[in-house]
Amino acid sequence: MDWIKRNLYFVIGSFVALALMGLAGYYLYSKWQLNNEVFGKLEEQYEKLRRLNTQKPHPGSPGKVDNVKAAKEQQQELRAFIQKARQYFPSCPPIPVAESGKLTSQEFSSALSRTIDAMQRGATKASVALPPKDASGQTYSFSFAAQRERLAYAAGSLDPLSVQLGEVKAICSVLFQAKVNSLDELRRELVSEDDLKGPQTDYLLDKSVTNEQAVLSPYEVSFRCFSSELAAVLAGFASSPCGLMVKSINVESAPAVAALVEFATPAGITAPPPAYNPPPPQPRTVPVTPDPEAAFAARYGLGGGRRGETVRPPITPRPAPVSPAAPTGASASRGGLPPALDEKQLKVTLVLNVVKLLPAK
Repeated sequence: MDWIKRNLYFVIGSFVALALMGLAGYYLYSKWQLNNEVFGKLEEQYEKLRRLNTQKPHPGSPGKVDNVKAAKEQQQELRAFIQKARQYFPSCPPIPVAESGKLTSQEFSSALSRTIDAMQRGATKASVALPPKDASGQTYSFSFAAQRERLAYAAGSLDPLSVQLGEVKAICSVLFQAKVNSLDELRRELVSEDDLKGPQTDYLLDKSVTNEQAVLSPYEVSFRCFSSELAAVLAGFASSPCGLMVKSINVESAPAVAALVEFATPAGITAPPPAYNPPPPQPRTVPVTPDPEAAFAARYGLGGGRRGETVRPPITPRPAPVSPAAPTGASASRGGLPPALDEKQLKVTLVLNVVKLLPAK
């Protein structure tokens, strides 16, 4: 103890030095671990560089071929092409366009009624048959039966419904311009809670798909037409100002519909049209040449009879009727030129994608 008292400062300094050496050792150990991590990353980068140098195509060497620079230039060209192609995929304008910036239920309800009425008049003008009235006596609503009679709508559904209304009008405009025979069904995506209360035949189970460039919204439309109208429909979708893309098409023969023609009778009762029965064929006679001597004797009363008796002329046998020959298979088929194209009505089901581009980055 006397030694410690005499060398107190030395002892205190020794403890402080020992503590500092401990701290220095800990610091050295931690930095050693960090150095190992950095060294491992450096080895990984060197390995990546060696792998790139052995790959084909080679990334390039300065002054000769710089594939990295070429890849960046191609990337710029691709971005320029995408920017140029955006003008060919404009979005369909929503119906209605909010004047105050926020769409209200009253504005959408009024626009929905006007748009459905305009599409029905367009179908009538183009002679396109629409589905019949439903059980409640309501005319076809173009998949908006759940919203047609409403004045208030589910929260957050007005904007997607207005976009879908504009897209449905664009699709129907193409069908009416092509003058298809009838529109059987049009289905869209579920976007509102009100859609769950409407007829489920108006909706699809598919959902919109979003990628890096656009949003693809699905639609399905079924109609009946002939091949010329189908060609006009496909051409109309290709030249539409909206981004309408045909994803798949299914064509089959439409079921035959019997055409009932009614004729009014004086009593007001409808009766089927009278059947036409052709007259029976008349028998052809074979002409018989009379004997000149027999004709002379009959004219002047000459013959082998007694004097004073009138000798009747000989009775000429009546020619037997000749029945016409039955037509053979070759002659029965004669009745005009055979049809070159016997076209039948088609039932077409199209699956569409409406392309809505995202804002450019």
